[in-house]
Amino acid sequence: MSKKCVLILLDGLGDRSYKTLADQTPLQAAITPVLDNLAEAGANGLYHAAAVGQALPSENAHFIMFGYDMEEFPGRGALEALGAGIKLNPEHVAVLIHFASLRERDGYFVLEDGKLRASENETRELIHAVGEYEKDGVSIRFIPTEGLRGIAMLQGHVAPFVTDTDPIQKGRALMAIKPWADHLHDMSSQNTAEALKAYLLWAYHHLKNHPVNISRTKQGLKAINGLVTQRAGQLKKVVPFSEKYGLRGLSVSSGMVFQGLCKYVGLDHKKVADTGNPGNDIAERLRIAREALDHYDFIHVHTKTPDEAAHTKVPGDKKSVIESLDRGIGEAIAPLMNDPDVLIFVTSDHSTPSAGQLIHSGETVPLIIYGEGVRHDQVREFDEISAACGALGGVRGKELMYLMLNHLDRCKLHGLMDTPADQPFWPGNYEPFRVN
Repeated sequence: MSKKCVLILLDGLGDRSYKTLADQTPLQAAITPVLDNLAEAGANGLYHAAAVGQALPSENAHFIMFGYDMEEFPGRGALEALGAGIKLNPEHVAVLIHFASLRERDGYFVLEDGKLRASENETRELIHAVGEYEKDGVSIRFIPTEGLRGIAMLQGHVAPFVTDTDPIQKGRALMAIKPWADHLHDMSSQNTAEALKAYLLWAYHHLKNHPVNISRTKQGLKAINGLVTQRAGQLKKVVPFSEKYGLRGLSVSSGMVFQGLCKYVGLDHKKVADTGNPGNDIAERLRIAREALDHYDFIHVHTKTPDEAAHTKVPGDKKSVIESLDRGIGEAIAPLMNDPDVLIFVTSDHSTPSAGQLIHSGETVPLIIYGEGVRHDQVREFDEISAACGALGGVRGKELMYLMLNHLDRCKLHGLMDTPADQPFWPGNYEPFRVN
């Protein structure tokens, strides 16, 4: 049986059907001989990291896919802070924050544009203008991460249980900052909401007449006059991945949130660059994975490109990216497929619709398991419809990790207790019986 697992994660791969693609999904319409061959040679099913119909962001879905419960999730703000190399203590609250163009209407703010461009000099001056703030013992610091985006770091008697302000869509009003319903009477949550609201109002008044915006207005450009926030987070304590599942893990991925997620759960991380050529990138990542198998039992190979293509809201763009990925996988997959010690999983974290207003959607995504001893079913193509007829059926949440342990012959017979904590893998990291 297999001894190592490579998880090929095609981010945002699932989709809906479109008339422009003859009522097919981009994956159905794409020509994917390599992925189809994997599907034919393995077991297939449909996967969802939570409840079918629930739209998940990548960080939540990955956290569950790596075998953790959402009660342990620290929030995206904390993960991006870790990924950016920001020193984060458990008492800090980290909130995603970015500059935006706002306008006042009937006593509230409306989002004019949340995806602005600015020169390096403009960005530097704007960040300097709103870099630090303090109210009633709560200090807020804007720490830039990429362009006009950053982390708002809060210190004091604070908590992450507050609502977002970013409405995401242009023309919508910003949301009021309030404590979550089940933290309504929590003083730390009230402090956080009040301090953040005061900071955003203070920032707006500092930015609307800033020299950068006076200059931009003269040039006919939108003013960068406000800040919007979302997804506050705070570190928690989790069992490291190697202790939890008995596997030494590595992620080969780009993106700040994945670097942060790896730090949080104790996976090693190999940072790679996105070159604009999806096929070449995935081929190189698979080669890195192949070389790393001597040192790791589980390797996560990730590409964000299907998700990014879907966000263009042009189904044909996603189809083209999928075809490029298939060619790239074909260039590098043979050594992994030919190694009897390697188990291959291919799936996605969520569906991303290539039309409409949703960011992500709640449909299931296809899943392949390929390796020694894996059941063969009658599926011949890799897509969201064909996979429904596969031997795996519907796979949910942490079941992905249990399937992995099962096919690595590492799953523990339920009820055995070789360690004080009930670990799901066997043999566990147990203490030997000693003779005095």
